[in-house]
Amino acid sequence: MVELLLAAGDSYFTDGAVWVALSMMVVIGVMIWKRVPAAIGKALDVKIEEIKAQLDEAKKLREEAEALKAEYEAKAKAAQKDAEAIVARAEQDADAIVKKAAEDAKALVARKKAMAEAKIAAEQRSAIDEIKALTANAATAAAAKIIAEKNDASTDAALVDEAIAKL
Repeated sequence: MVELLLAAGDSYFTDGAVWVALSMMVVIGVMIWKRVPAAIGKALDVKIEEIKAQLDEAKKLREEAEALKAEYEAKAKAAQKDAEAIVARAEQDADAIVKKAAEDAKALVARKKAMAEAKIAAEQRSAIDEIKALTANAATAAAAKIIAEKNDASTDAALVDEAIAKL
């Protein structure tokens, strides 16, 4: 066949395009004979499977991330509720402390008032006792003065004799 082509004329074989075309046909023929397209297809199938696996893994990771996000959002909401409960409890405690302090202040005022009234009453009793003592001393002094003015030595002797007789 090559001889036929050579005999037909040299113009075909001197042209570079024919040689390129023939070379391409030979390369394509060898590729088909060695099953290169099937190998390329298998390689592409393997690559496609790897990409699918990566996409599945990415999808799984995304689902896990969304689950974690939901979990942390739930924890954040729970923490917010806990914080609100703590604030409410603190407000209640503060109100109770203020109320107790007011009651304690009232009780302290009442105790101080009672102590002051008791002290005043004690001072009054002391003043009354002092006045009674002064009055008794004054009465004794007055009686002694009167007795001293009205009694003389003979009256004193009679009184002494009378006291001794009673003993």
